[in-house]
Amino acid sequence: MPLINFYKLHLSRDREFIKKLKNILGFVPGNAVLYKMAFRHRSVAKVLKNGSKSSNERLEFLGDAILGSVIAELLFKAYPYKEEGFLTEMRSKIVNRVNLNQLARKMGFDQLLVFDQKMVNVSTKNHSMLGDAFEALVGAVYLDKGYNFTKEFLLKRIVKPYIDVHTLELTETNFKSKLIEWCQRHGKDVTFDLVPNIEGDSPKLFTIQAVIDGESFGIGRDYNKKNAEKQAAEKTCEALSL
Repeated sequence: MPLINFYKLHLSRDREFIKKLKNILGFVPGNAVLYKMAFRHRSVAKVLKNGSKSSNERLEFLGDAILGSVIAELLFKAYPYKEEGFLTEMRSKIVNRVNLNQLARKMGFDQLLVFDQKMVNVSTKNHSMLGDAFEALVGAVYLDKGYNFTKEFLLKRIVKPYIDVHTLELTETNFKSKLIEWCQRHGKDVTFDLVPNIEGDSPKLFTIQAVIDGESFGIGRDYNKKNAEKQAAEKTCEALSL
């Protein structure tokens, strides 16, 4: 074992965190600060001197792009004769919030997540915290180790043991239709409302909230309004255990 890794695991002040992370990920992180940030929910974020917030949201943005790229290449090679629409749908099935939440829970991310329990109700509407942390972790690995390492990590430690691509091929993931149908069966009204963005967000960003009988549920954020609605529906389906 390299001396620096021995120090991190046994002598550094972050040794308990690094040991847990190594058990989950299979490697010793190079920059512990990045990984701590990946598990820091916005409910405990502080505003830094440069005006940014010390939460995992920026890492989540980066990790989402890296994860999408790796999965896109995987599917491109796995299905050489399938059209673009099929590949897009399959990628969505793998990286959708419900699937990422389940992966994060199986891997034990709940042991590392830092959030304000007074502000966040984990049992109902905020399960997406784990999926968000998963994407943020991918972003941290990328910044710490580079793209090729991150790709191998995702394929060997995530895709191979946890994701059955061929089973997902048969899985329905149209969450908006699923939510609308559920509301119709139960006599409930559902709307997808445009709500104000967080201060500092791009004016081109859409923030959509699913509202059922006047009660607010999942929120989706994307530069495409339809995609934001899909995200809101997905998070709502999870909150309702649909």
